[in-house]
Amino acid sequence: MTHWRINAPPEKVWDAIYHSERWPGWWRGALSVVEVKPGDERGVGSVRRFIWKSWLPYRLAFEAETLRVEPPTLLEGWVKEGDLEGKGVWRLGREGKTTLVRYDWNVRTTQAWMNFLAPLARPLFQWNHDVIMRWGEEGLKRLLETQEPL
Repeated sequence: MTHWRINAPPEKVWDAIYHSERWPGWWRGALSVVEVKPGDERGVGSVRRFIWKSWLPYRLAFEAETLRVEPPTLLEGWVKEGDLEGKGVWRLGREGKTTLVRYDWNVRTTQAWMNFLAPLARPLFQWNHDVIMRWGEEGLKRLLETQEPL
């Protein structure tokens, strides 16, 4: 579970998160996001291929299908093919002028080498995920936050 506090309206945060094809422009580590299959008018059913890279010497590639879209508060997807399988859920809320972002990422690895190393390397894999999520928070803040006039 990851929590971000972004000083921007929920609608702007939603727009940035919902349009994952734009992530490589502001989210370090997001190497590529390509739509494989379009969804309905809200994006439900769309499938996108993601490629990620962090400090560890490997890349992760997977496809995710959008399951639920409830703007500007909920976005849910199923990682169904590639190096990971599982579910990701973005939840957005508001606290004053701040958007609270919660991301639940419940996945398992599918690669034999990762599954073999997982009992010992789990803390390293978690650290790697945390690094990528921190880069996302930093990038989103750079993209959306503005300073109040003095």
